[in-house]
Amino acid sequence: MRIRATVAAVSGALALSALAVPAAQADDSAASYRADVAKIRQAALAASGRAAAEEGKPYALNVSFSNFKIAKTVKVGTTNHVSTTVTYTLTHGADVKITAADFVTDPIIYRGSATAPDNMLYGNKPAKCTATSATTADCKGTIDVYPGDHELVNADAGTWRAAAEATAFNGQDPQGETFDITKVGYKGQSGLGTTLMQRFSKLTVNASPEPVKKGKTITVTGKLSRANWEDNKYHGYVGQPVNLQFRKKNSNTYTTVKTIKTNSTGELKTTVKATQDGYFRYTFAGTTTTPAVNATGDFIDVQ
Repeated sequence: MRIRATVAAVSGALALSALAVPAAQADDSAASYRADVAKIRQAALAASGRAAAEEGKPYALNVSFSNFKIAKTVKVGTTNHVSTTVTYTLTHGADVKITAADFVTDPIIYRGSATAPDNMLYGNKPAKCTATSATTADCKGTIDVYPGDHELVNADAGTWRAAAEATAFNGQDPQGETFDITKVGYKGQSGLGTTLMQRFSKLTVNASPEPVKKGKTITVTGKLSRANWEDNKYHGYVGQPVNLQFRKKNSNTYTTVKTIKTNSTGELKTTVKATQDGYFRYTFAGTTTTPAVNATGDFIDVQ
């Protein structure tokens, strides 16, 4: 499986100390690309010292990144692959050939600070760039998330920051016997933007009895749950305010009846008087870690 990254950083640039991509999620070329870039990145950000001097380092590639755009929120469930599109502008020196077959650039998002990130996520394949001038290009890539492979823990929910990197291999093969890393160029840049990584939420409702006589009591139950990234199941979201709303038959507008809180298992229960035909639903406004969600309205026939 693709493993959760253990990360380090030097001078605000991000570095992975472990990285793997499973064949089930990416083809051989994509897996090779990730491994090759990781090797260059690690060398570029290695601490100075005898070992680093002996192995050599890539030169600083003359590129920079700007206009990084990603969805405001990334909602991740328990098993399904989530892919989020990212766009950014790549500015480069005239000596950097971004059209070369072995030039690659990709977006990254990281949790925590640039100097000590807790986790990182990236795309299965490099971004694709289209030149807009002799020294600029518009790039489009993805961030791919596989919650079923334990890439995330619950504490990862919240704000993530954005970064991008570029590598010019210049004909060098990292797996070859004559590989010379000093002929490879690399640049990574952090702090390009933010997004919220959220635990996908579910909300149910059931109003009963049905049908019901006018003036009698209706009991409305439901449950608010959210994804647990550590056991890949949905668990009740405890102690959260949820609105009970009602929509008259033949109306498109819901009105809030009352607000209640979920109990110790995420369940909801309250009572109201039957007045007219219509739909009851629960609605949750969301939090930083969990997206807003509306239950599908449950119709009550009042006789």
